[in-house]
Amino acid sequence: MPLYTQILVAMILGLVTGLIFGKQVSFLGEFGKIIIQLIKVMAAPLLFFAIVDAFMRTQMERKRGLWLAFICTINTTLAVVIGLGLSNWLEPGKHMVRPETAVTGGTELLKAEKIDFVKAITGYIPQNIVQPFQENSVLTIVLLALLAGLALRKIKDDRDWQPQAETMDRFVQGAFRATEIILAWIIMFIPLAVFGVIAKTVGEQGLAPLKGLAVYVGVALLGLAIQVFVVYQFWIFAVARESLRRFWSAARDAIVYALGASSSLATLPVTLKSIDKLGVSHASARMAACVGTNFNNDGILLYEAMAVLFVAQVHGIEMSYSQQLVAALSCVIAGIGIAGVPDAGLISLALVLATVGLPLEILPLLLTVDWILSRARATTNVISDIAVARLLDHFTGHAPTRRR
Repeated sequence: MPLYTQILVAMILGLVTGLIFGKQVSFLGEFGKIIIQLIKVMAAPLLFFAIVDAFMRTQMERKRGLWLAFICTINTTLAVVIGLGLSNWLEPGKHMVRPETAVTGGTELLKAEKIDFVKAITGYIPQNIVQPFQENSVLTIVLLALLAGLALRKIKDDRDWQPQAETMDRFVQGAFRATEIILAWIIMFIPLAVFGVIAKTVGEQGLAPLKGLAVYVGVALLGLAIQVFVVYQFWIFAVARESLRRFWSAARDAIVYALGASSSLATLPVTLKSIDKLGVSHASARMAACVGTNFNNDGILLYEAMAVLFVAQVHGIEMSYSQQLVAALSCVIAGIGIAGVPDAGLISLALVLATVGLPLEILPLLLTVDWILSRARATTNVISDIAVARLLDHFTGHAPTRRR
């Protein structure tokens, strides 16, 4: 049975189990947490070795990096514009009563400090080599991999170091392959993990959270749908001249996997396989899915831009266009290097709200439906990675390899 079918069956069974047994099946969620945590632990070294291996095996051209920056800048800008535009137009916050009495009984609000733009940059400089892997700091891992890859590539190009370079090359390839094998073993248990997480969530919260926040959820999903089915499909069909049927067929496993895992980082191994099905070169695949993963957070950025105005509208606060611009820049800063973990968008949203001076009282309410939006954000980010990889091949003149 294909992976996407197994995950869909697991999600349906988890939904039914949660509705029937309620909180009695909450313990099933712990198994899901273990599997996702194992994937996140192994995804960090996969990210590192994939980038280093890409430098060792392929000469990274400046042209490819510039095209990556160009594509991601356009996608990021459009995501923020769509999020702010929908909130300004549909005003979802005005459909919800201000939560003055909704947060009671000693509920602890999410704490967040204002974003310091200087610290946001210097904070990515690690104190030691191990720290980024312990804290799962994606952007720092990418920076270390870039430095290591560039250094090893320079050694490989030096004729005096050819024997040593071959040994290092074999080590990197072996480490990368070993990481892939371990992740493949873990992925075999993903359907069971999805079943447990869905059963726990539905058992504890049911479907009731959707009733009070239906407009909020609807506007967020609409924005993400526009980003995927308008922006990305335009890139793929009109620019790259790729068959939409072929693109979605290749991306299918990664999409359903992201829906189940609620994490773009945890989906990385499956994303790379989906990109490979499109016949994309290894250089473009790793540049987009590994190096560019920190800049392809369109799902999180669109959601945050929409949610910031939603919170302001709920509290009756009018935000000028200049204030919205500051909020948009804050979303970008908070989104760079965000770990691809569940609820990462909500955590960075707390930072953005604190930065622009908006109240945080509504965050516990948003958390009740974030288990749905988190999956939609992760899926959008994964589709972005796949689309960007195909576009990099197009702009650099690399014809896709047609695989059966």
